[in-house]
Amino acid sequence: MAGATLAELGYTTEILPRAISVKESVLPFDKFPGADTLLSPEMRSTGEVMGTDYSFGAAYAKSQSAAGTPLPTAGTVLLSLKDADKAAAPALVRDFLDLGFRVLATRGTHAALLANGIEFSSVEMIHKAGEGRPDVLDAIKNGDIDLFIITPSVPADSARNVRRAALMTKVPIITTIAAARAAAAAIRTMQSQTLQVKSLQEYHPKYAEYTEQLRKGMQRAANKLRVAGSLDMDSPTASRESIVSG
Repeated sequence: MAGATLAELGYTTEILPRAISVKESVLPFDKFPGADTLLSPEMRSTGEVMGTDYSFGAAYAKSQSAAGTPLPTAGTVLLSLKDADKAAAPALVRDFLDLGFRVLATRGTHAALLANGIEFSSVEMIHKAGEGRPDVLDAIKNGDIDLFIITPSVPADSARNVRRAALMTKVPIITTIAAARAAAAAIRTMQSQTLQVKSLQEYHPKYAEYTEQLRKGMQRAANKLRVAGSLDMDSPTASRESIVSG
């Protein structure tokens, strides 16, 4: 294979997998009092899970459920975005409005949405913690929030208590725009279909054929070893050795 081109090896078209897999880290922030939900270079994951399906939305939904943070299919989503992410807010909000969600936004995010064509009646403004009552902490603790999208700026200490409150009340927390878009795609899929559980062999039939051939080959090899062992025991030498050892 070394030195050969892809065309010479027979790879002339893109290889498209039958299924899509999404890997997700399991981050047990709730097991460590005071731990923040922000990602960092520190290793905090205690394992990984994977969701597999024929569409990205379904695979992502499965990965979140397996990680212990299942996404809601209805309810209220709360947005609090840093300045660098506010340009992406209108499209994101339209996605969640189309999905039937009620949308709340903190003051700065709300103003950015109105300035970019989102109707005032479509998104409700809610105070950040300490800016007035009721605020985001009240909404989270009262069970009014089903999904929390917060992309913190640096330093992020001001929102630490809010993220911790969401964590302790089992509200899914999303901290990047990319993950928020993926969540919207997953929710759209969950609203239109019931997620199915399948074996890897069902998703990869050729691999299933290969593993079955491998299993049969190993079985044949094991049978040959058993036959060879039986023949050795039937030989005169084997009989004499067994008598002496007895």
